[in-house]
This record gives sequence, C-alpha cells and structure tokens, in this order.
Amino acid sequence: MATSIRTGDEVQVIAGKDRGLKGKVLTVLAEQDKVIVEGINRVTRHTRVGQDNRGAKSGGIVTQEAPIHMSNVMLIDPEDGRPTRVGFRREEVEKQRPDGSTYTGTRGVRFSKRTGKEV
Repeated sequence: MATSIRTGDEVQVIAGKDRGLKGKVLTVLAEQDKVIVEGINRVTRHTRVGQDNRGAKSGGIVTQEAPIHMSNVMLIDPEDGRPTRVGFRREEVEKQRPDGSTYTGTRGVRFSKRTGKEV
C-alpha cells in the first residue's frame, strides 16, 4: 500500500511529547510504518568511543532523531499551512511515446482532503 507521507514532506506531530511541532521528513521506514522528522523525537544515545584510521576519536553522548509512527504525524497543506488528511486519486494526462506520438494515460496523485488540491 502507498504511504501518504513521503521524504521531504512538511508534517506536524499530532500526538506524543512533541505534539504541535512541525518538521521536514528525513526518512520514511515503510516496513515499520515510521518516519524520522527533522528536530522531532530527539533522543540521547551513548555510543562507544572508537578511532578511525586517521586516529580521530568518535563516540560519546549524541543527540539524534528517533523514528515516530506515521499515525502520530499529519501532512501540512501547502495552501493554508494547516494539517490535513491525504487522499489518492487517478488523473488523466497526456503522455508521449519515444517516437513522438502522444496518448492518454493515468497517473496517481496525492491530494489534500482539506482543499482538494494536489500535494
């Protein structure tokens, strides 16, 4: 099934400790139904100190974003900047073959349920 949220989308958190915050989707983990959002759900990780081949040390305490479930975020409508549900529909478009001739085909698009406009 297609997910309503994709990498690069602007989303708002609707549940959890970061409720109300907005951010950009960095990664979509489709098989887990989770997303990683920039600046949201930050956690502290303790990583083992190690050395790379040049002798520089890496590790220590690092703060990074953790995945958040897709059901806890909503896509922001580009028209009015408010959270919206997402729908899918097929639209007819003119497509072009490699030889230059055209034909009518369909493509799937996401649209905002709030405004009806394509996202």
